[in-house]
Amino acid sequence: MNTPGDIKNYLANLGWDRYGWACLCFVCAIVALFAPLWPAHGLERIGSLLIAVGIVGILDSFKRVGIVSIRLARLNGILSLLMGTVLINAPLFRREALYVIVLGIFILDSILYLFNFFKAYKNQKLNYFELLVGIGNLVLVVFLLLADKNIQAWALSIAVCLRMTGVVINILRARTGVLSSVHEDFLESVGLKDNTYVRAVAERIRKEEEDSAIYDRSWIIIFIVLLFAIHLGRMGLDRSGLGILSPLVATLGDMVIAVIITYVFLAPIRYLALQVMRKRGQRLWQWITKINVEQRSRFSLRTLAEMWLTLRIRAEMRFKKAGYSLPVATRLGLKMGLPWSALLAAVMPVLGMSWYFDTENWASGIWDKWAAARADEWRMAITKNSGEGFGPKSFMLQPTGVTPKGDFSFVIVGDPGEGDASQLILKDQIIKVADHPEVKFVVISSDVVYPTGALKDYEKKFWMPFKGVTKPVYAIPGNHDWYDALDGFIATFYEPAAAKRAMMDRVNADLKLTSTTEHLIDKMVEQSATWRREYEVPTGFQKAPYFQISTDRFVFVTIETGVLRQIDSLQRKWLKNVLDASKGKFVMVLLGHPFYAIGEYEGILNPDFDSIHKLLREYEVPLAMAGDTHDLEYYIEPADEKFKAPMHNFVNGGGGAYLSIGTAMKKAEEMPTDEYAFYPPREPLVKKIEENTAWYKRPAWWWTIRWDGWPFSAEWLSAMFDYNVSPYFQSFIEVKVEPSRKRIVLIPYSNHGRIRWKDMTSTKGARPEGATMDDFAEWILPMK
Repeated sequence: MNTPGDIKNYLANLGWDRYGWACLCFVCAIVALFAPLWPAHGLERIGSLLIAVGIVGILDSFKRVGIVSIRLARLNGILSLLMGTVLINAPLFRREALYVIVLGIFILDSILYLFNFFKAYKNQKLNYFELLVGIGNLVLVVFLLLADKNIQAWALSIAVCLRMTGVVINILRARTGVLSSVHEDFLESVGLKDNTYVRAVAERIRKEEEDSAIYDRSWIIIFIVLLFAIHLGRMGLDRSGLGILSPLVATLGDMVIAVIITYVFLAPIRYLALQVMRKRGQRLWQWITKINVEQRSRFSLRTLAEMWLTLRIRAEMRFKKAGYSLPVATRLGLKMGLPWSALLAAVMPVLGMSWYFDTENWASGIWDKWAAARADEWRMAITKNSGEGFGPKSFMLQPTGVTPKGDFSFVIVGDPGEGDASQLILKDQIIKVADHPEVKFVVISSDVVYPTGALKDYEKKFWMPFKGVTKPVYAIPGNHDWYDALDGFIATFYEPAAAKRAMMDRVNADLKLTSTTEHLIDKMVEQSATWRREYEVPTGFQKAPYFQISTDRFVFVTIETGVLRQIDSLQRKWLKNVLDASKGKFVMVLLGHPFYAIGEYEGILNPDFDSIHKLLREYEVPLAMAGDTHDLEYYIEPADEKFKAPMHNFVNGGGGAYLSIGTAMKKAEEMPTDEYAFYPPREPLVKKIEENTAWYKRPAWWWTIRWDGWPFSAEWLSAMFDYNVSPYFQSFIEVKVEPSRKRIVLIPYSNHGRIRWKDMTSTKGARPEGATMDDFAEWILPMK
């Protein structure tokens, strides 16, 4: 009977593993070539494929014969991983920086191959494939540089496809074998192959390392289990798949960081030290072995020198063996790096950079990719069986006190849900304004609860901060609310019966491949009902993640844009029906993402999002507002030949999350519209950051001020400078609908009450005519 090992060896002898990996990389190359056909996800898709090919390249390097071949394959795989990581995180980079990094990787790869070719040429060992690859990379660089901006995506996909094809050829032509004589290779590399005493020491260390491997594995497993227990205790468990997977992702993140720490920092430093002392080590061994071990004193200089040199041999052999075996490389990376990774996990929240290096927040990134791929399907599943249909009257809410012709107000709070001081500082002002008699309801715009929208976080981050609000509270979700498939949001803001039906429809859309069971759904709805009674915040009125409120003269329409800034076909049908029926009325739209933010037009991020913007302009919608970006911003799009009416765009996301700094850092000449306003302005924001930034973050702050965070943006670096100390710059907006005076008034508030014009940065055209800087800020828009 054949054992699994026999089968594995048989397939290896056939070359199955080689041809299998080559076929996988070739398929990735073909898919990458056509990635621009899906423009909304093209770069991320190419990045994923490059990561897969990079991993294959690294795995292939462990099977090769020849140190040059091994190093080239490994470096090539690492560069593919690096390029893939950059592309899969494309939204974090400036677009020009993205291409500079990609070009840099191609150039570096070219240099590596050309260097090896000329080195071999000098030794009369020609390898024209390396010359071809080196020149080919340079040709691709020129191709990318000369490509027109309109075809850059295709140029990149072609370049990446050719790179992956090169990996395929490399795999097929490489010599493979099994390298097991680690101690022999070590002795040869250090020039001590003929020293019988050192050979015996090396052989003894090899056996000791093999015997100790089981103890190393046990230590690593115990360490990983302890890290998982720590993450589980800090993140909590809500008896769902998300509840157990989040600490698992955090633990895997700790392991990745451990390997990175080892091979990016610890191992190079240690290996360099070994290399520097290699010649001296050879001379020391020659000196030591002049006297037999039996003739030495126990505490002689020779004995101490041998102890030191033995430690060096052990370290060098570990590194060399790690180069021959992926399991050994992983084990060594975890053994050396896990203590440092644990220390990093412990101190990072204290250092104030948890959004970047705290692996508990890395889980959000995993759920972001997952939710991005499923949000449209989920949204359609939880709305098509609601019984509402998608006509002009569907998903209509009717708050008490909102009459067909009467005046009323409502409050919009964006991105509140971090549950820390930045959220709580606004609590008294929100309650005070919401308590005004003319205010009839409150709306939360985007990211009700961070980081994953889980129901277990709602008590601390929604119910307690909003305790005291007695008007109906509605909401549209943000990207973070989708990370648990919207279960927490639905349980909180839907009618109970509608919530159960919607969550079951989502479960069925996922073919019941989920940890959300009917029993768990009942528990979530019951828990939300319990909190509703306990905190007396009126919720539970919606039947969808979007809704409308309409009077004779005014229509308030919400658009739910998921994770990727797009809507599904059913929501688009509903939106067009509502807009058609609202002609002649003043239409205000509230979206999950803003069209303008951080001093840029955001429509370029997704063609579908751009199409929503154009649709609203075609219907002459005068007012659009969104959260997502954590500050207060205002942009006026003027009328032109194509669009006959101006559009007033607001960002209203300063309700409690870390403060965005991208707009404040933007230069006036770079702003996307001529008339704009934003809060907070640059000077007080910079002053706060400079007063609170510790020494270890000073370089990042200097880079942000000097180079605007390149290759990232100042906006992406915002979370690094999130300080929950005064002064605070949180904000929200009250919207007054006054048909009696034929106008809409928007009033911004901070934690100190109404904001004055002197507290903001604004152009003259963004302020009402005749307003002084000491006046309270407000925007007045005429109703038709």
